[in-house]
Amino acid sequence: MKIFVTGGTGFVGKSLVRRLVDSGHEVRLLVRPSQTSPNVPKGVPVEIAVSSISDRRGLRSAMNGVDVVYHLASVERLGAYADLMNVDIKGTRIVAELAKELKVKRLFFISHLGAERYSAYPISKAKAFGEEAIRESGVDYTIFRSGILFGEGDHFTRGLAFLLAGVPFVFLMPGDGKTVLQPLWVEDLTRIMTWSLDDPATINQIYEVGGPEILPFDQIVQTIMEVLHIRKRLFKVDPPVLRGLTVFLETTLPRTPVSVFWLDYLATNHTCAIDTLPRVFNLLPSRFSQQLQYLENIPWRKLFRETFIQKRKS
Repeated sequence: MKIFVTGGTGFVGKSLVRRLVDSGHEVRLLVRPSQTSPNVPKGVPVEIAVSSISDRRGLRSAMNGVDVVYHLASVERLGAYADLMNVDIKGTRIVAELAKELKVKRLFFISHLGAERYSAYPISKAKAFGEEAIRESGVDYTIFRSGILFGEGDHFTRGLAFLLAGVPFVFLMPGDGKTVLQPLWVEDLTRIMTWSLDDPATINQIYEVGGPEILPFDQIVQTIMEVLHIRKRLFKVDPPVLRGLTVFLETTLPRTPVSVFWLDYLATNHTCAIDTLPRVFNLLPSRFSQQLQYLENIPWRKLFRETFIQKRKS
């Protein structure tokens, strides 16, 4: 079976591609045109197709001859600079339309818990429009509305570690820190995405998936501090003030550890039934504190200093 993956060089994509190849599938990755070498999964044999997600002609050529599409491409990590309209919304619609035209058998999509067309938050609205395009395409689909993801190479826990280790004395907590989340280990998500490929019961289904724990954000921060062996005072800041500071960081740092979409996610609870993975996929997901080893033995303070030095030199 030949599988096409958009966003295959990203955090989720690298884990998914490795699993698909290990399962014996041929994988073709979409890589956007760039002057730098693509950050493809190392040691994994894949075919490369170069095209922008918004280039219909190039994308048609890239998708030609594939049986299944996993659409992961998104620019939400870019925060205030993210072109959600052209990538997350129009790009997803083009993928869905071409999947129908090219007679693709199955289309997988990662959305977010809380995806809603009339949401006040741009990324939740964009994901809802993406879901709509896929459902209306006429192609068999499976959509995963995921809780916040963590794992090696993520932006969530690594961003927190970066700030906790680099900012002296305090951690700026959005609001009271009691927003509850349901962190899901990325390896658990990509495992069920791979299993679903061979399970006809998952066709034309939307699954809300999260980890086995519903945790307030301040407890998540405390857990990461324990892993890093540091202590910081949690200083509560009004979300609008912190949002303004985050926008400033995004315009100041070459590699910002947080984004405005990250703060949007923390503005409201994001949870679902905790038994979905065990009940539907017969998988007991990992607890948050059990899979944070990748944060250890990283010189976070040094990385923090180097980030500001790099900005001053640029």
